[in-house]
Amino acid sequence: MQLDIQSIFDQLEQLKKEFESEIQKAVQENKGEEVRIKFLGRKGKLSSLFSLLGKVDPQHRPELGQRLNQLKTFFNEEINKLLQTEEKKPKKIDFFDLSLPGTPAKMGRKHPLYQVLDEIKEIFINLGFTIENGPELEFDYYNFEALNIPKDHPSRDLQDTFYITDDLLLRTHTSPVQIRTMEKMRPPIRMIAPGRCFRKD
Repeated sequence: MQLDIQSIFDQLEQLKKEFESEIQKAVQENKGEEVRIKFLGRKGKLSSLFSLLGKVDPQHRPELGQRLNQLKTFFNEEINKLLQTEEKKPKKIDFFDLSLPGTPAKMGRKHPLYQVLDEIKEIFINLGFTIENGPELEFDYYNFEALNIPKDHPSRDLQDTFYITDDLLLRTHTSPVQIRTMEKMRPPIRMIAPGRCFRKD
């Protein structure tokens, strides 16, 4: 049994009015995606009308198909405009209880070299040694002169490093910490000085 084409056209007009009403509400409520599913989804209202194409008189099918496609294009354009508008709107922040404990941050693992270094420190501390530290940006005096390495000493060539000024450099070993420790402590001294060094090798 073939359906009355005029009644289907009336349904299209009614569906368009319903869509326009829904789209207006969606603007206020940020429900563009819900409207898209309701009208253009696989089981949406417009999809069900496409299934009527095979039930109308063949001579009316081209016109009905054209109207259905026009309505689908109109729906798509309006919904896309709405979705773009929603993306530009500032997101509403839901209330949350500030007194609740926060989500604990996931901590990384200590690098294997630092794990070994910690074990070494613990061994020496148990033997009565202290852990001493010094500046990484060091004076030429502490890095070389006080260790009996004058400016013309050939070992300086093996300890090439970055000089900030003529008298200030990035230390090439941690021996300067020994000099600084001896200046502030009286013998006997039991200490180790682990730390970063800067040299070409």
